[in-house]
Amino acid sequence: MAIYAEKGGLELNICEAELRELVLQTIRTAAKGKELKKLLLLPPDHTRLNSQAGLITRIIYEEYGKDCEIAIMPALGTHSAMGEQELSLMFGDSIPRELFRVHDWRNDVVTLGKASSELIQELSGGKLDYEVNIQVNKILFEDWDLILSIGQVVPHEVVGMANYTKNIMVGVGGSDIINKSHFLGAVSNLETIMGHADSPVRRLFNYGVDTYLADRPLVYMLTVMERDGATGKMAMRGFFSGRGADAFEAAAKLAVDANLVLLEKPLKKVIVYLDPEEFKSTWLGNKAVYRTRMAIADDGELIVLAPGLKEFGEDPENDRLIRKYGYKGTPNTLKAVAENPELQASLGAAAHLIHGSSEGRFKITYCPGKEISREEVESVGFATADLAEVCAKYQVDTLKDGFNTVNGEEIFYISNPALGLWALKKAFYS
Repeated sequence: MAIYAEKGGLELNICEAELRELVLQTIRTAAKGKELKKLLLLPPDHTRLNSQAGLITRIIYEEYGKDCEIAIMPALGTHSAMGEQELSLMFGDSIPRELFRVHDWRNDVVTLGKASSELIQELSGGKLDYEVNIQVNKILFEDWDLILSIGQVVPHEVVGMANYTKNIMVGVGGSDIINKSHFLGAVSNLETIMGHADSPVRRLFNYGVDTYLADRPLVYMLTVMERDGATGKMAMRGFFSGRGADAFEAAAKLAVDANLVLLEKPLKKVIVYLDPEEFKSTWLGNKAVYRTRMAIADDGELIVLAPGLKEFGEDPENDRLIRKYGYKGTPNTLKAVAENPELQASLGAAAHLIHGSSEGRFKITYCPGKEISREEVESVGFATADLAEVCAKYQVDTLKDGFNTVNGEEIFYISNPALGLWALKKAFYS
């Protein structure tokens, strides 16, 4: 469980040269003097652009590409496959495209075993009693000298803190564990999970990896990122690597300090901007909902500026289910699950519908761009407003992250919801 490389602190901004040495130290320690011939890299996709996993992947290719066979499988989970534009944005243009593999979460996985219904009952507090197939992409069982899982530790709505074993069980996992783990998170109460390293879903993922992948040469490289208040640019506050939980727990501890914004009073109006390069679906864009709901006042409003929005689900089937059932809150979604076999077979979509609702407690107003109609967005349960009018009213280009006063009205602005978690201090620590 030893940490292979570790550097972290809120005052740090790890530069590329320092990062390169930390990456090389990790690989040298993991190799234990063995000559490396085959490396499998598991970075996230472009929806985790700020993780610096793209840079880490390039560093590994530059240092080992001449002497090693390298394969790169972006840990898509249920996301759409990356196109040339997304690959270039995330990884640059120097890595040959033939090195990249696409994860097919429905067809290219193997089932290693099961998490028993008894375990799921225990993890869910008796709310669920199904078995879960532990599934991963079959590429993990090729003859690799090292499998390097790369990504960012940041608050997450399903598992508490993103990455570590989630990057395996979801990122390159199969439909059964993805769907059922997300539903486990939904029934376990999002507000008690987000921002915490330990959660029922984390315990399921750890069980899967520890039980069925212990013999794989799996090494984690984990970053902690924060937007620098002085420059407005992303800063790497930490890098932690190793085989087991120690590196993750150290990264999660730093991420609490770097990525949680704990507030003294509820927010009446929150405006969130979704970068069109990163957020093209509500499947991803609803981070604006997940990451702020613990901070928004009863009868408050969340305004989501979504110029790149073009769909609801990253997957055609998930998109269809969202359009059919909508974001109508926990009771309605659980009723729909009980009555409809298609939702029972897609519990991940059902969980997403729960997570994306305000449960009627506050108003969610989406402001889409030109690639999807306001009528479509309203059909799934959101209010809408005209994007240009809202941007003109609040002069979004001039807003700073945090509290702003516009024409006498106090609003709270978030330029990227993927970078953190906003919550009431008393609620988070309760």
